[in-house]
Amino acid sequence: MNYSASDDVALLSRHVPAMPDAMPRVALIVVSGLPGSGKSYFSRRLAERLPVAIVETDAMRRALFPSPTYGGAENARLFKACHALIQDLLTRGIPVLFDATNLVEHNRERLYNIAHRTGAKLILVRVEAPTEVIAQRHSMRDEGNAAAEDSSTAGWSVYRRMASSVEPIRRGHYAVDTSRDIAPVIDKIAREVKRWGKS
Repeated sequence: MNYSASDDVALLSRHVPAMPDAMPRVALIVVSGLPGSGKSYFSRRLAERLPVAIVETDAMRRALFPSPTYGGAENARLFKACHALIQDLLTRGIPVLFDATNLVEHNRERLYNIAHRTGAKLILVRVEAPTEVIAQRHSMRDEGNAAAEDSSTAGWSVYRRMASSVEPIRRGHYAVDTSRDIAPVIDKIAREVKRWGKS
């Protein structure tokens, strides 16, 4: 099936849940972590403190692929469209929070370049949780007892497959364990973004 990258971007833009007003200085917050680590929970909590457009790959994947496989070609198309959407939003002065696995440094470098090209403040966040906690979250997801806001369909098998591909973030970043109190990290990021907007 043929598809247009610009059509993908237009489709995904309609699935951004809330669009804040444009501002002169914007931030790109990149949230990374394995499925079940709590990325979306953390992202929603942070968005309560900051005006950001959330680009969440779980929701965007469902928009592009009603029955996702999490395969290589699917991922490549999804991330290409998400990256183009992020660049478009930042160029228009819309701050962005990108909620995705973002496990490989080579792929994160594309986001670093987007931030550089658009003059956005780049903030990196590594989200994690103990393996037993993630396993319990996946069990609840598989049983249909996940939180109502949970957009992911990635199960334990996807987690195990992706776990072997995690690469360390080579730039300064925040680390947050979502099995603990996440408020201190959210406070620090909110202060950093607000300082950036006023400088």
